[in-house]
Amino acid sequence: MHIDLRQLRHFIALVEQRSFVAGAQAVNLSQSAFSRSIQALEHSVGCQLVDRGRKDLPPTKQGLVLLEHARRLVSGAQQMANEISQFNGLEAGELRFGCGPAPAAGLIPRAIGSFIGRYPKARVQFQVDDWQSLSKRLLNEEFEFFVADTRYFEADPDYLTHRLRPRKWHFCCRAGHPLATHERVSAAQLMSYPLAVSIRPPNLRKVIVDLSGRPDFTPNVECENSTSLLGVVLHSDAIGIVGTYSDALHQARGELVRLKIEGLADDLEELYTRYGIVSRAGYRLSPLAEAMIEQIKEMDQQDEEVCSLAGLAV
Repeated sequence: MHIDLRQLRHFIALVEQRSFVAGAQAVNLSQSAFSRSIQALEHSVGCQLVDRGRKDLPPTKQGLVLLEHARRLVSGAQQMANEISQFNGLEAGELRFGCGPAPAAGLIPRAIGSFIGRYPKARVQFQVDDWQSLSKRLLNEEFEFFVADTRYFEADPDYLTHRLRPRKWHFCCRAGHPLATHERVSAAQLMSYPLAVSIRPPNLRKVIVDLSGRPDFTPNVECENSTSLLGVVLHSDAIGIVGTYSDALHQARGELVRLKIEGLADDLEELYTRYGIVSRAGYRLSPLAEAMIEQIKEMDQQDEEVCSLAGLAV
């Protein structure tokens, strides 16, 4: 059986795009050339890899097996090329990692900015997603590491984790909101307004559920992008949640009011993030990955020093 890496890349694109037209565009091929590549791959493995009878072209059982191995092979080939070029002193290559929505709101963009200043020839791809999806992509060797909530990985011997410093979450509203002038707000007052929040982090879910008194509580507006949620809060009477990690919090200074909630202790553990860097145990990181991780740690330390000097809550 002869399998070409290019064909594997094309198959991955087809599965991700769910369309021959979009898949061809994703890899910069004509549709006819892309279709021939998929057909040649199917001929090599001796079976059909996608169900052409369905509009969304789902992978067949054989296709799913091939997809798992294809992602590992393509990722491994890319990592090998990266390491060789880096060890040759070119400081080039491609780095791929993932991060959760909260780190993507401030820490990671700043770290990448410093990183590309040091390694201008490097190419960086980072994917923002929830921790479950990031974990799957790490195990599929699509990423070398990710930055997200670490609580589900710290006791697992298959993972290595490095905790970043905790960042505090705050309930907030726009300046001019009916609650903005209150020294303290009761849970009932808070919950009488729409909530525009992310409840993906389990610690935040617990806080909101406890405040609402309803185990099946669902926010009025839910999104994983903190900047988008903040925009909703600034243009309505919705209550939001924002963390000290977020650049959006500083950009909205003067327009945003942090609310103090009665009965909610400032040092409550659930009000703090538990983010960190997660990689696979027993796998060597590329030089670029190690350099990026060190940059993230350095930026995390700088953030702590800036917050301390500014007297901000952390």
